[in-house]
Amino acid sequence: MNVLVFIPGILLWLTGYQWKMNYPVLLVIGCLLLLSGLGLAAWTMRLFHFIGQGTAAPWDPPQRLIVNGPYCHVRNPMLTSVFLMQAAEAILLNSITIFMLLVLFIIANMLYFPLVEEKALEKRFGESYREYRRNVPRWVPRLRPWRALIE
Repeated sequence: MNVLVFIPGILLWLTGYQWKMNYPVLLVIGCLLLLSGLGLAAWTMRLFHFIGQGTAAPWDPPQRLIVNGPYCHVRNPMLTSVFLMQAAEAILLNSITIFMLLVLFIIANMLYFPLVEEKALEKRFGESYREYRRNVPRWVPRLRPWRALIE
């Protein structure tokens, strides 16, 4: 919520942002990215609840490793959904400031995930996570879904 609503709102306010009409094709692209991001976010949150038996919140993490749905293709589909929605914001608002926020957010997560998040997941899920990590890419989705031997 912070990276999609509050921080962009504050940045736009601080920079004196004024919306300018975008090209119609960019509005369509922005809407498609936004809908894709929202759909992917809803799907991953549903998987966290029903399969992982938890949430994305650090105080209620999933109890089971999720290797279903989009997680068969890429290890971070929830974050991918946020990237899609941020890109949609930058396009729909015609804002270089929001685009720069997206770039910084991607860089921050490219550092955070391998240094912190993945170590915690390995500690929590052990060999299951190590096998998953060996077979499913972190950012760029694999075309064929990976299937764990035991889910």
